[in-house]
Amino acid sequence: MKYVAAAAALALGISGAAIAQDKDWRFGDGGTPERWSALNTAYAACDLGKMQSPIDLTDPDAVGVVGLSTNYGEARGKLSVGLEKVQIDFDPGQNKGMVSGNTAFGLIQVHFHTPAEHAFDGVRYPLVAHFVHATNDGELGVLGVMFTEGRENPALSALLQAYDQGYGTPLTVDIDEMVPETVEVWRYMGSLTTPPCSEGVNWHVANVPVQASAEQIAKLRAALGPSARSLQDRNLRLLVAPQ
Repeated sequence: MKYVAAAAALALGISGAAIAQDKDWRFGDGGTPERWSALNTAYAACDLGKMQSPIDLTDPDAVGVVGLSTNYGEARGKLSVGLEKVQIDFDPGQNKGMVSGNTAFGLIQVHFHTPAEHAFDGVRYPLVAHFVHATNDGELGVLGVMFTEGRENPALSALLQAYDQGYGTPLTVDIDEMVPETVEVWRYMGSLTTPPCSEGVNWHVANVPVQASAEQIAKLRAALGPSARSLQDRNLRLLVAPQ
């Protein structure tokens, strides 16, 4: 599959800067508007866009089954780290991804935020994984999965072991260990949650969290720091909740 356009978008936004010292923006406290456009005019959509993410998942316009299926399992990748960034870039050609409706999205990477960016009726989970996908034409689709404190997560253990070894460490993770057994999602159209905040991102947020140990959550929080964007106005967008 061809993900050239998507890779370019990710390099600019959702994945964060590849080199930490080149990053000209930072997350704030997660509540105060960040005003990233004041730092760089290329980030105008962050403050002027009408389809920005994340949002508070509450008061849906419709309730129904969103047709979503995933094909994950074990996947190979390399660790990418930087300022406010912990990410696995998956090796191409592994046929991993998701189908939303009739649209097939290939998996590119997964990265993390502490706390979670989307809220459920105003409440944020302590950790979220964003699985970033793209179609052959470069259309982006993200699956967000929340983590709640509980038992140790084997996939996060592999991630944290790689983190101890540093940037570029190869690793293999069972992605299914980071995804609910039954994936039911909230669905809406939004944006990248980091500059340049490009819109047209197909957002899917799992309704059920998976578990991670308190130690794992604490380690990722220490690595990432506060890394959640403030909640954005919904602006009359269609929001569909799972049954």
